[in-house]
Amino acid sequence: MDALLRPRPTLSLVFISLFLFLSRSFSQEIHITNAERRIDLSSHIIKVFLTLKVENTGETAASDILLAFPPTQVQHIAFIEALATATTGKRKKKSYVRLDVKPTELPDAPNGIKYFTISLINPLKSGDTATLEVLYIFTHSLEPFPVEISQSESQLVYYRDSALILSPYRIKQQITFIKTPSTKVESFTRVEPSNRAGTELKYGPFEDQTPYSFSPITVHFENNNPFAVVEELVREVEISHWGSLQITEHYNLVHGGARHKGVFSRVDYQSRSFSGAYSFKQLLARLPPRVHSVYYRDEIGNISSSHLRTDSRKSELEIEPRYPLFGGWKATFVIGYVLPLQDFLFESSDGRRYLNFTFGCPLVETVVDKLTIKVVLPEGSKDPSAVVPFPVEQHLETKYSYLDIVGRTVVVLEKKNAVPVHNTPFQVYYTFNPIFMLAEPLMLASAFFLLFVACLAYLHVDLSIRK
Repeated sequence: MDALLRPRPTLSLVFISLFLFLSRSFSQEIHITNAERRIDLSSHIIKVFLTLKVENTGETAASDILLAFPPTQVQHIAFIEALATATTGKRKKKSYVRLDVKPTELPDAPNGIKYFTISLINPLKSGDTATLEVLYIFTHSLEPFPVEISQSESQLVYYRDSALILSPYRIKQQITFIKTPSTKVESFTRVEPSNRAGTELKYGPFEDQTPYSFSPITVHFENNNPFAVVEELVREVEISHWGSLQITEHYNLVHGGARHKGVFSRVDYQSRSFSGAYSFKQLLARLPPRVHSVYYRDEIGNISSSHLRTDSRKSELEIEPRYPLFGGWKATFVIGYVLPLQDFLFESSDGRRYLNFTFGCPLVETVVDKLTIKVVLPEGSKDPSAVVPFPVEQHLETKYSYLDIVGRTVVVLEKKNAVPVHNTPFQVYYTFNPIFMLAEPLMLASAFFLLFVACLAYLHVDLSIRK
């Protein structure tokens, strides 16, 4: 029996060796003839635009392209998207096709590098080229230095990256541009060739770089834009078939920049324009059109320092916390509003109803560390299912409200590291029998009827001991 089990480890090693050989040969068959990377550091949400011109120099067709990231960046990736570009017509008009991007584990990854696989719609044949447009977004990637600053100082941050694009393929030519929010750059790593002009740093062009080439750089610059971070957002969407959609949002907001030191002076803050330049005292929330019954309050009570502007296409709510937020300061508040149900609830072709609402956080330029969306369905709803255009965690709960008998089904969607690009529509499908709409009116009518019968019985029954 032992003799039969011994060859298995050897056979597994053969398969692993074969996989490693195929992965290495695959990376050698793909070359990147030209790569351009643009890094936008204008806010605390970092956007990277990467253009790759890929060529298949092998003999077999390639259906996947790998993206490589150092382990220090993978945990900060909030969003990644890849598009394939093509030119059509005599005018060579560009068209874009979205490609699937999924994380991939390779056993021979050097130095803990993490990979994402871009699946091509049509396999790249031998000798063919393809142009890919990749967008990925980082959060919590700017390191404040100094870590603590006073009210009168500006906020300086570090950004760390590589002058060379990390890739498992050979790159024949590449260039990197870094855009800063202002011209105030304290220092940056010089790698020849590199230069700076205004708010833009340029690294390259670099010629014929081998796979996994890496050249660390650090940029130390001024960034006084508000680092608005919502540590936790719980958003409850309650559906009422009587014609309304009730939204309640609970925020735990923090300034994620350099921590404030010293004493806060409101006199200096209001009299000097540069005092507390990196703080923020108002936020903008973009709400759906036709919103009404809007309220904004915290633990103390209602906050009147808010302004609502509405039109037929959108609604904007300007909110001001009770105090300006400096680095490390927090604020907890609630926003609520009501929407007309007919704008968001529809009926599918198979007879099911579905809610079409916007995912994400309505606050502009805000990072949400933990986002929880709870869709409360009417009592009696069955077979709930959610369709979200990106991976989220889903589960069901039950909520009891007034006059509920069996409780209301709640579809819970959870996502970490959410950014404004996640503000896309999602759908929640369910089946509902209209007879359940009569449950609460019948309960109220029955309660009044029983009360009326009890009153009649009390008035007509003689409870005296003797006549």
